[in-house]
Amino acid sequence: MTHNLIKTLFGAMVLSVLPVGAQIHQSTGPNVLLNQPVDVSEDFGNFANTFFFADSLSDFDVAKAEGKIKWSRHSIEPRQAFNTNGSWPVKLDMLDFPTPAYDNDPELDFGIDFVTDRTFRIRVYTSNIHPDVPAAEEVMLAGEVPSTQWSHVATKDEIKYSSKYGSVSIMRYPLRIVVKDANGNTIQKTRHLLDNDTTQVKSLPFCFIKRGADNSRSIAPMLSLSPNERIYGCGESFTALNKVGQKVNLFVTDPQGPETDMMYKPVPFYMSNKGYGIFLHTTAPVTADFGATYIGTQKLFMADETLDMFVMLGSPKEILDEYTNLVGKPEMPPLWSFGTWMSRITYFSQEEGYEIAKQLRDNKIPADVIHFDTGWFGVDWQCDYKFAPDRFSDPAKMVKDLKEQGFHISLWQLPYFTPKNVYFKELVEKGLYVKNANGSLPYEDVVLDFTNKETVKWYQEKLAGLLKLGVGAIKVDFGEAAPLANGIYASGRNGLYEHNVYTVRYDKAVYEITKTITGEGIIWSRSAWAGSQRYPLHWGGDAANTNEAMLSTLKGGLSFGLSGFSFWSHDIGGFVQSCPVGLYRRWLPFGMFTSHSRVHGAPPTEPWLYNNEFVDYFRKVAEMKYKLMPYIADEAKACTQTGLPMMRALLVEFPDDPGAWMVEDQYMFGSQILVAPMFEEGKSRTVYLPGKSKWVDYQTGKTYNPGWNEVQVGEVPIVLMVRKGTKLKHVPVAQSVDKIDWSKVKETMY
Repeated sequence: MTHNLIKTLFGAMVLSVLPVGAQIHQSTGPNVLLNQPVDVSEDFGNFANTFFFADSLSDFDVAKAEGKIKWSRHSIEPRQAFNTNGSWPVKLDMLDFPTPAYDNDPELDFGIDFVTDRTFRIRVYTSNIHPDVPAAEEVMLAGEVPSTQWSHVATKDEIKYSSKYGSVSIMRYPLRIVVKDANGNTIQKTRHLLDNDTTQVKSLPFCFIKRGADNSRSIAPMLSLSPNERIYGCGESFTALNKVGQKVNLFVTDPQGPETDMMYKPVPFYMSNKGYGIFLHTTAPVTADFGATYIGTQKLFMADETLDMFVMLGSPKEILDEYTNLVGKPEMPPLWSFGTWMSRITYFSQEEGYEIAKQLRDNKIPADVIHFDTGWFGVDWQCDYKFAPDRFSDPAKMVKDLKEQGFHISLWQLPYFTPKNVYFKELVEKGLYVKNANGSLPYEDVVLDFTNKETVKWYQEKLAGLLKLGVGAIKVDFGEAAPLANGIYASGRNGLYEHNVYTVRYDKAVYEITKTITGEGIIWSRSAWAGSQRYPLHWGGDAANTNEAMLSTLKGGLSFGLSGFSFWSHDIGGFVQSCPVGLYRRWLPFGMFTSHSRVHGAPPTEPWLYNNEFVDYFRKVAEMKYKLMPYIADEAKACTQTGLPMMRALLVEFPDDPGAWMVEDQYMFGSQILVAPMFEEGKSRTVYLPGKSKWVDYQTGKTYNPGWNEVQVGEVPIVLMVRKGTKLKHVPVAQSVDKIDWSKVKETMY
């Protein structure tokens, strides 16, 4: 296509691309700070880069479902149109030298693998050399990907593959990949340059770029976004659950709390109300633009040079099951972990540990875990894996004594070692850290390199000593600062491909040594990526002590559950300051009706530090959860088998109810109990009761019809509803899970 023809076709219109930005391989510049999310979309607006648009299918083997895509070479150039300066795609005749050595419009490998009757896998390459990640280095997938066959029909215009759940078609020209459901409705398709003919806004088609800065490549599948389509997932995102209209950076960060659009736990997976889910099998940063810059397009800007995309068909439950079959489902956490965790920053001594245990038991507050945060070392925050001898005279005895009282001990640590840390010199001498290009430190601190087997061995030996002492769980804190552009890992890859997945390796190392020593699989982790769901459990980070932070915390938990994670917790009452009693009263039942419940904060958060009335209230709410332990155990076990979240958005249980897709401040606790927290002071709140059956108020016994209802809260300021006709299992309250008398389980009909 000539330059003049391009102008004729596009008229006076401009291409919708984003402003030129810093290369993702660089971390310098006046406005760049360590740990800021990478916005991959910026590279796709850089005039220095060469663009290759997916144009047509060539040389395709129908039986093998593999062949080649022809990519049309373009540049993006500035264009003036009266008083508007925009950018313009121009068909490019290459100036590469020597000319015969390179293809102007390369034909590169492409293929589809059929995984199950619901799932297929699309792989697109931007080079003749396919990156090879050894199986031992595969940390996102749970095992070998299965294979099946779909029936196929080929014509001169398309190749169509079908199963009983839908179909995928490859249009030869213009190249499109079209996905349909079992009823033949188009639910997804890729975008071609010719789609710009119908609009004055000229968006990029399915493409990849070659950077002028270093000739590296990145790919960007551009997909359709239908009217009234809704998108959910992408990890523990604290913004609105429906991602349509948002630009989401899938890059592990420490956002300092759940009040921003950044994430501790991004996940390159999402699903649509149109009946499909997408998993981008990549460890590199991704920027997902869900109609934020053009209403009809999902722009998936990937730092990865290869597209490896799984597409799943079905309802939310079916998609989550398919997805977690690929990346793995969690094992059942120990039942004691579902009890109350009591914590603060920090308990500094053995005496404090005993005192917390005494207060809990004297006040008859059911609890199973006491957590020692940053201060159990000789120097606060300086991790050396040893109880400070001047403050813990006999830690083994303390652990044993507390366990006899029904308490498991949790300990904080992190993977960074400052120059003043006792292990700093040893780690450097043994080369157990992430290096820079000079073989030195990317940061002032040592960052453990979990791609190095010797590092993992060293690290697990340190944890093993504590676990053998009787410690029940390790807090897997931080993990978000793995070096990016200036990090070279023992895997042979740099931080572009290792930063996000660092947290999976970190979670895995702690989980596996914990299970090996104690026989129980559990961690308490802040960061995550796809694959981390195999290693429960995670919590939501350092929340503010506000109504808004309580709401954003809930949204993060629901989004996390919609991303393949079954178990999740948060800091009840918020973290930063002493929680106001009114907020604490409302946050506490929300925290108890989460899979795992931890009271934690920078200031002390123990209820007896407020007043006697609040102690009585705290006890009552904790007892509500302990009475439901049989229900919780059954529902949690089911989650490990299905990949469903314990705390799930209404749309998961009620996908045929349009209203369930709209509600973002309520959730199902398991399959039978609906929870609507109170985010503001008041005696009632508006609640949406989904489905067609009636609901019974758990506290008052009053029956409500489905739909919108104004519900008066009971003695505990939260709305709890049970599906009418449900038999809920209860058990008499015990002070710890190990003291529950399981012979006295009773069923109550609602």
